[in-house]
Amino acid sequence: NANSEQALLGNYAGKPSDPVTILDGIKQIAGTNIKVIYEEGCPLALKNDSSNNPTSTMTAKSVAIAKSTDVIIYVGGLDATLEMEQGKVNYQGFLGGDRTRIGLPSIQENLLKALYSTGKPIIFVNCSGSAIAMRWENKHLPAILQAWYPGEEGGKAVADVLFGKYNPAGRLPVTFYKSTKQLPSFADYSMKGRTYRYFKGKVLYPFGFGMSYTAFKYSDMNVSKDVLKTGDTLIVSVNVKNIGKQDGDEVVQLYVKNLTSKNSPLIKSLKGFDRVTIKKGETKLIKFILPIRSLKHFDEKENKFVVTPGKFELQIGSSSKNIRVKKQIIVE
Repeated sequence: NANSEQALLGNYAGKPSDPVTILDGIKQIAGTNIKVIYEEGCPLALKNDSSNNPTSTMTAKSVAIAKSTDVIIYVGGLDATLEMEQGKVNYQGFLGGDRTRIGLPSIQENLLKALYSTGKPIIFVNCSGSAIAMRWENKHLPAILQAWYPGEEGGKAVADVLFGKYNPAGRLPVTFYKSTKQLPSFADYSMKGRTYRYFKGKVLYPFGFGMSYTAFKYSDMNVSKDVLKTGDTLIVSVNVKNIGKQDGDEVVQLYVKNLTSKNSPLIKSLKGFDRVTIKKGETKLIKFILPIRSLKHFDEKENKFVVTPGKFELQIGSSSKNIRVKKQIIVE
């Protein structure tokens, strides 16, 4: 995907007038002081008849070039010709535009393992429109950047992040599971075992996850009231301090967990988030306004949305799993 204009765009895009591939972006920011060597490496996925399987010579050339470098930047993943709506995709792991497995195509993982054997540090830039299971990559590679399909000048954006000109603060809007086996059948339309709200196992990267070149500390969580009624509105606040060495953005997330309803399969729900810029050494007070009516759920017996009285746990953190502070409230 490094030199692919297609990898910049999703399915619903016009033709950009001046696209900047990720390779172009890296070359622009590297300038004349850094030598950038490019090799295609392998196709994104194997065709069903394996007719595009790279030769051993092609793989050996990639590995030989990698050995001569200081750092390997591998740009892979998918593109919109592979994952699409009702398409005819004649590739292994795909069916009619749908994916039959969520792992990184094996042909790419095999190349990454060969590159890893060189002992050189590898940065993996993943382009995709959906979650990719990358257990081996997560365990062995020192850096992974999820670039999605980044748009016309996506190459510049990716390069800015890789070279430290921009401090990233993106957060995953979906869960990245460990493998296809963790997901229920595609024909099962129940919510059990799906998304951060209902999945009880361990995932690769949870909903809301994202990293930064700085670090943040959460403290002093407060609520305006401990006991509330259905019509009340709650104010929730927390202090967030940038304890790292760079200015940066943090995405502060508020989740609510029902501690009383034991029969509900719902684990927790996101009820608010705030992306805030915090300079190094600075502390900011983050506030959320939470109407208690937003805690309602659908009661099948009463055939309407209701707020069940009881205990609720308010959780604030940097992802659905990385909860930093908690408070309990009671709804009467």
